[in-house]
Amino acid sequence: MSKIKVIVSDLGNVLIPFDYAPLIKKLNSYKAGLGEKFGKLYMENYDVHRSFEKGELPEDDFLKIMLDWTENLVSQKDFIEIYSKIFTENKDVTSLLPKLKKNYKLILLSNTNSIHQKYGWQNYEFLKYFDKLILSHEVGFAKPEKGIYKAAENFTKLPGEAHLFIDDIEEYVDAAKSLGWDGIVFKDAESLKRSLTGKGIIF
Repeated sequence: MSKIKVIVSDLGNVLIPFDYAPLIKKLNSYKAGLGEKFGKLYMENYDVHRSFEKGELPEDDFLKIMLDWTENLVSQKDFIEIYSKIFTENKDVTSLLPKLKKNYKLILLSNTNSIHQKYGWQNYEFLKYFDKLILSHEVGFAKPEKGIYKAAENFTKLPGEAHLFIDDIEEYVDAAKSLGWDGIVFKDAESLKRSLTGKGIIF
């Protein structure tokens, strides 16, 4: 019999795939090449993104940097909208949540930021199935740091072996496994269902 009592899921690229291409395209409409320039700066200075995700960099400071990278051709309001319209719902995966909810505690564990939360994904209906949202910018830790996984354990009051973690990034799953969790590296909905079944998960 499975020891798993808690299913912990990543958000981005599991429940809601994201794509920065529309952001690049929209920025290019302000000025030719602006999107590519922004994308390059964003990736080369990924520590800015990570610092914002961990709640270390205030939202206003992050936005100032972002607007500088767009040469201040975009208003703050418009940037927030463009920056947050990168998500779509993977309904083949989110449709599993109400089924899993019948037998397991559900936790969302995500590296995310306050802008994406407020303007990008917080109104998705499927969020109601989660008992707790563990968000990097609120807990001050980001995957693969142990602190974010420990925040989930602090909520459940259960040992590591009671948790199953689903994430599309193998490094983040391995970090969970190092704490005694079980884990699945997400590829697509069908392989996820097979993996869950193989681990004795009822849905």
